[in-house]
Amino acid sequence: MEAEANSGSPEDSWAFIQKPGEGCRTVPLAGHVGFDSLPDQLVNKSVSQGFCFNILCVGETGLGKSTLMDTLFNTKFEGEPATHTQPGVQLRSNTYDLQEGNVGLKLTIVSTVGFGDQINKEDSYKPIVEFIDAQFEAYLQEELKILRVLHNYHDSRIHACLYFIAPTGHSLKSLDLVTMKKLDSKVNIIPIIAKSDAISKSELTKFKIKITSELVSNGVQIYQFPTDDESVAEINGTMNAHLPFAVIGSTEELKIGNKMMKARQYPWGTVQVENEAHCDFVKLREMLIRINMEDLREQTHSRHYELYRRCKLEEMGFKDTDPDSKPFSLQETYEAKRNEFLGELQKKEEEMRQMFVQRVKEKEAELKEAEKELHEKFDRLKKLHQDEKKKLEDKKKLLDDEVNAFKQRKTAAELLQSQGSQAGGAQTLKRDKEKKNFF
Repeated sequence: MEAEANSGSPEDSWAFIQKPGEGCRTVPLAGHVGFDSLPDQLVNKSVSQGFCFNILCVGETGLGKSTLMDTLFNTKFEGEPATHTQPGVQLRSNTYDLQEGNVGLKLTIVSTVGFGDQINKEDSYKPIVEFIDAQFEAYLQEELKILRVLHNYHDSRIHACLYFIAPTGHSLKSLDLVTMKKLDSKVNIIPIIAKSDAISKSELTKFKIKITSELVSNGVQIYQFPTDDESVAEINGTMNAHLPFAVIGSTEELKIGNKMMKARQYPWGTVQVENEAHCDFVKLREMLIRINMEDLREQTHSRHYELYRRCKLEEMGFKDTDPDSKPFSLQETYEAKRNEFLGELQKKEEEMRQMFVQRVKEKEAELKEAEKELHEKFDRLKKLHQDEKKKLEDKKKLLDDEVNAFKQRKTAAELLQSQGSQAGGAQTLKRDKEKKNFF
């Protein structure tokens, strides 16, 4: 048998290795081998590593999101109540380590603070979508690392989105429809009617039918509990018909009969949280935690994350087949993308070089033009200076001529005055002499 399986050419053996599903036969075992303990090994390993579960609570402020989380996990999570004065939607994330028996659970609860409190609610869904994408991106980056530590990596991807619907009794708000439509391809949405004790049973039944009808007519895909596993197919199929769940949350315990139960006390009576005749809290807890928690985790990875990963890698240029629909390896994709990138880089480099040369030429032309203008301005100033200098020299020459003429006139005047003085003196001496001779 073994010789027959190994006989043949190397090419035949390689073909067999390439297609392991072909020619597979079922053979009986002669005795106990031991691989029937694999499920136990998997359970032991999983229990030792622990589990993580991340819940996103979306809903308007005051719908009891924190209270329901406390009730679901039978504990008191710390946290400050949100106000209605938030300028925008903020996501608040808190992680807790829970222990039940020998099973550890790292629970992350993300709440939408300020959702629905703004006058303009058009973009209220965007911070939620961005947060979910950011968790997908962080996981993708960890996967793409050369040295990965996924076994120790804290998976922050959202596994379940509990969408809290206000108990109006009429129909879904446009904000709810838009938000759920934006989220249904990114997260497992489980719609719940919060504070369902605010409306009557008949109104609640009509409200559920109305919500389901609006979700279908608007193409909103909510999470459906799986029915492919025979062990849970019946209960999950029944619970799918009960969606959306009408829930009540309370951490207050009241004595009802001989037992202490979580309930809400009203003047007209008491509403028991875990009484299925009063609300669907038990159904929600069974479906979310006790039966379908692992399926929610699996759906997040295999459906929503894979969709994000595929779109992201396609954006980056990676693909599985070439234009001829033939298999395309990651190495070939990388080389093709690298060559494409280098080609684009060279193209951009050439464009930048041409742009640089063009700018240098333009700058040189500007500088030459500026230099020409400076020379022309210098010549104009030089000519103006020469003209002004000539005018000044002419004025100076004229002034010098006037000064010389004045000096000549002055000299002539002084000479005349001197001659006049000499003539007057001589006449005076003559008169004095004649006067003497007369006496």
